[in-house]
Amino acid sequence: LPAKDAGVDVWFLMLVPVDGEAEQGVFWGWGQDSGCHQSTARLFRSLSGCDSGFGQATARHLDIMGFRVFASVLDLQSPGAQELRRSCSPRLTLLQMDLTKPDDIQRVLQHIQAHTNSTGLWGLVNNAGFNDTIADAELSPLCKFRACMEVNFFGSLELTKGLLPLLRSAGGRIVTVSSPAGDMPFPCLAAYGTSKAALSLLMDTFRSELQPWGIKVSLILPGYYKTGRRVGVCSLPKQQLLASLPQELLQAYGEDYVEEINQQFIQFMKVAVEDLSAVVNSITDGLLAANPAVRYYPGQGLGIMYFIHRYLPYFVRDLFLKGFFINPKLPRALHTSPQAFAQPKHHPPALWGNNQH
Repeated sequence: LPAKDAGVDVWFLMLVPVDGEAEQGVFWGWGQDSGCHQSTARLFRSLSGCDSGFGQATARHLDIMGFRVFASVLDLQSPGAQELRRSCSPRLTLLQMDLTKPDDIQRVLQHIQAHTNSTGLWGLVNNAGFNDTIADAELSPLCKFRACMEVNFFGSLELTKGLLPLLRSAGGRIVTVSSPAGDMPFPCLAAYGTSKAALSLLMDTFRSELQPWGIKVSLILPGYYKTGRRVGVCSLPKQQLLASLPQELLQAYGEDYVEEINQQFIQFMKVAVEDLSAVVNSITDGLLAANPAVRYYPGQGLGIMYFIHRYLPYFVRDLFLKGFFINPKLPRALHTSPQAFAQPKHHPPALWGNNQH
C-alpha cells in the first residue's frame, strides 16, 4: 500500500509527459457527480511514467479512446516503450525524459509547447514514483531521501510549472498519482512517504490556487498494485544498504533485522493486485469528468485503512500498519539486552518556573 504505486515498485513509474489530442469530434467521460457527459474539442494529454505500470496502461487506454498522447519514458528502448510502440496508434508519441535531469525536462517541455501552443494542453498526468530503500528512517541514507524528493517531488513540480501556461489556456486538468504512504507512517518507507506527502500537499495547493483559471486538480491514491518491478530486484538495494551502514548502527540493529524487513516486503509484493483498471479508470475520470473528485482511492481496503488512521488512537494505527505491511522483530540491541533501553536514562529537564531553590 505504501507505494501502491511504488513501494519499491516505484522504479518503473518515472514521471513521463504524455500529450493527448483527441480527434476533432466527440468523447465521453464519467464523473462522480455528473454522470456521463459529452463534449467536443481537440484535447492534448501529457502523461508521465509510461515505461510500465499505471503510466503505460493509462497511455494505452487514452490512445484507444482516440486521444493523441505524448508519453515520456526513461528509456526509449525499454520493453515498456517498445510495447507502447507495438500496441498503440501513431497518435501516441514517446519522449525520453529523466526527471532528475533539468535538460531532459526542458527538452520535453519545448516539444509539447511546439505541438500544443495553438490549442493549449488539456491534461497532465504526473505519475512519478521512485523508491529503492525499504528500511527504518534511521537506517536510510540521506541520499535516498534526496533521490526520492528529486523524482517524486521536484521533478513533478518542475514539469507541472513548465506546462501550466498551456494548461491555463485550455482550462485543463492535472492528475497526480501519489500514495497512501504520503498520508500514513508506513514502517520502513520514510524516504518514499515523505516525498509523496510533499507531492500531495503541493498538488492540493495547486488545486486551490488554480481554481480561478478553471484548472481542476485531482490526486490518485492507489492501493497496492504490481507495476512492473520483479521481486528479486530487492536484494541489490538491501546489500548496498548493509554496506553503507556505520558499524555502530549495524551492530545496534543487526543484519538479521534488515534481512527480515526485506523478506517481509517481498512477501507483501507477492499479493499485490495485477489488474490496474481501477487506477486507470480513476485517472481517466480525473481527466474527463465534468466534476472530477479531488481525491480518488482505487484499491481494496483503503476505506478501513483511512478510517483507522483518522479516527482511532495512535497505537491502534501503528499496530494496524505493522500488521498490514512490515512488522520486523526487535533490533539486535533490544533483543539481547531489552532492560538497558526500557527506561530513559535521564529525566526531562524541569521547567524554569518549577525550579526549587
